Amino acid sequence: MRNSGQISDSVVTGAAYKEERGTLPDGTSYIIRVPNNWNGVLIRDLDIASSLGISWTPESPTNPKDAILNRGYALAGTARHVMRMYQYDPRREISNLDLVLDKVDANFGKPKRVIQMGCSGGGHVTLAVSEDFSDRIDGSVALAAHTPVWLMNSFFDGWFALKALIGPGYVAAGGNMEDLAITGMPNDGSSHASAHGLEGDVPAAWRKAVRIAQESPQGRAQLVLAFTIGQWPAWMSDKVTRPDLNNPEELQKSIYYSADMITSSPGGEARVMFENAAYGQQLSWNDNVDYAKVFEMGNPHLKAAVRALYKKAGADLDADIAKVNGAPRIKASPYALDFWKQPGRTTDGNPKIPVLRLHMVADYQIPPSLVEGYEAEVKRHGKEDLVRTAYVNSTGHCNFSTAEQLEAIDTMMKRLDTGKWPGTTPAELNKRAAALDTDTTARFMDYNPYRQGQYARIWAPNN
Repeated sequence: MRNSGQISDSVVTGAAYKEERGTLPDGTSYIIRVPNNWNGVLIRDLDIASSLGISWTPESPTNPKDAILNRGYALAGTARHVMRMYQYDPRREISNLDLVLDKVDANFGKPKRVIQMGCSGGGHVTLAVSEDFSDRIDGSVALAAHTPVWLMNSFFDGWFALKALIGPGYVAAGGNMEDLAITGMPNDGSSHASAHGLEGDVPAAWRKAVRIAQESPQGRAQLVLAFTIGQWPAWMSDKVTRPDLNNPEELQKSIYYSADMITSSPGGEARVMFENAAYGQQLSWNDNVDYAKVFEMGNPHLKAAVRALYKKAGADLDADIAKVNGAPRIKASPYALDFWKQPGRTTDGNPKIPVLRLHMVADYQIPPSLVEGYEAEVKRHGKEDLVRTAYVNSTGHCNFSTAEQLEAIDTMMKRLDTGKWPGTTPAELNKRAAALDTDTTARFMDYNPYRQGQYARIWAPNN
């Protein structure tokens, strides 16, 4: 039913609740679930409605959404619009979430407390709400959050370095440098409907280039150099275990498998979606970037591995960095940057309400280095008391366990109840999560060894 919802009584995994579902004016689906034992707290999430039929079923009793509902929380939110790949706009998504909150207030009663929560794009929405749209929200739990321009520039740096470094080997094997696209992604149907991953010639060319590079000592060193410049995690692929940061060979092997895996998304995960957003105008740039300085900003362990691998290969590291610096540069579109700097479309580390961020150390879609940049901006704004961050020992993207998500909500509730954060060290989070008895494991871990010297791609045009 368009523009209005139907309310019904339902039961899932033993929890009785009332449900309203419908369609908003722009065609976005929404859903509201309020348990009969509602504690008065609403968890609002960009992706609630898109979980239906996939994970909100009796066959998935440990699904985080079910577990949240079973603990007395109401849930409300939307699905992602079918045109999102071509018309992505988190500002519009926030407006739709406000419409859903209007329906909660009108049909179920005004919540005592609202916590914004979401993962990936939903994580970005969560951060943006905390900064610019927080008047109806009490706290934010952001899972694997991206920040669009930051993300695309971080990916662009690594892919730019890869093209400059391993592209010549691909050309020597019979390819053309033009095959290795890193911007201007095609809108010819080769991108999956979700915008995650491409099919066709571009990823095939990149896959070949990465495999050719792995065949030589210098090529192997170049792969590690590119990851260091991009400030990407060395571990993304489940084909290897988390590498020893002090072992260059283990790091290189992990980076090879990671690079081979992400060739399905040249230029960065979902680049086609981000490029489409501002009418196809380019949001990435590097015309003012010194990659020698960016390399020095990298993780100390990766920089040491780069130097060791170049020495072993008998190759010239400075010459290869100069090669990256000498490659043709790209400028961003002023139109695109004007689009992305608007409230809701970027974040600047200046929240008005408490924020808890969770991120995986091996997230292949959103490098955790972005979180470090956000933390730096939070410190610059003097908002450290409002923000806490926790990292999870996992590859993948958005596959946070039930224990981790429930503990995140509990941690936020304690912060809102008392005005003070409970302990958020990995040991403290894991201990409290274990006590929740969810039959899942919390994997919070110390991230400090994985930190960059400095995140290279902060963009704060509104400061």
